[in-house]
Amino acid sequence: MPGSGKTTLGRALAQHFGRPFLDLDAEIVARAGLTVPDIFAQHGEEYFRRLEAEALRAVVARPEPLVLATGGGTPCFHDNIKTLNSTTYTLWLDVPVAVLARRLDRGGTARRPLLAAAGPGLAAWLAKTLAARQQFYAQARLRFAETNDPLAALLPALAQAGFPAAAPV
Repeated sequence: MPGSGKTTLGRALAQHFGRPFLDLDAEIVARAGLTVPDIFAQHGEEYFRRLEAEALRAVVARPEPLVLATGGGTPCFHDNIKTLNSTTYTLWLDVPVAVLARRLDRGGTARRPLLAAAGPGLAAWLAKTLAARQQFYAQARLRFAETNDPLAALLPALAQAGFPAAAPV
């Protein structure tokens, strides 16, 4: 979900495991030559979701291992969750709606086209969106709930789930 900490935790995991980090939205922007808000404004969500699926398939086809942060909607369109699960290790950051709303209320909605229109109904929009997306998120190989120190708490869970150990530095 937006505001769950995908990019922040992704960067920390990449550093810990000695792997490159990639944000899928950045890959989409590089390919399209437009910002995400501009893609939505000029072409709409359906076009964005096609670009997203193409970029995802290109990224997961790369031979080098990396840590990828997808957009919150990525798993929900174009069989992307199947692509992710068949080619990568997937993790659902399951953060309560109240926490997401608090984080996003601190200025995280302006650059997110789907949230920009939510306005004062942000928490309701998040709850409705989470309800619709949960069936896709639940297909992730590991579900991780919010904690105060997510990296420290996540590392043992990843090890227990069989994720490869950190690369020697």
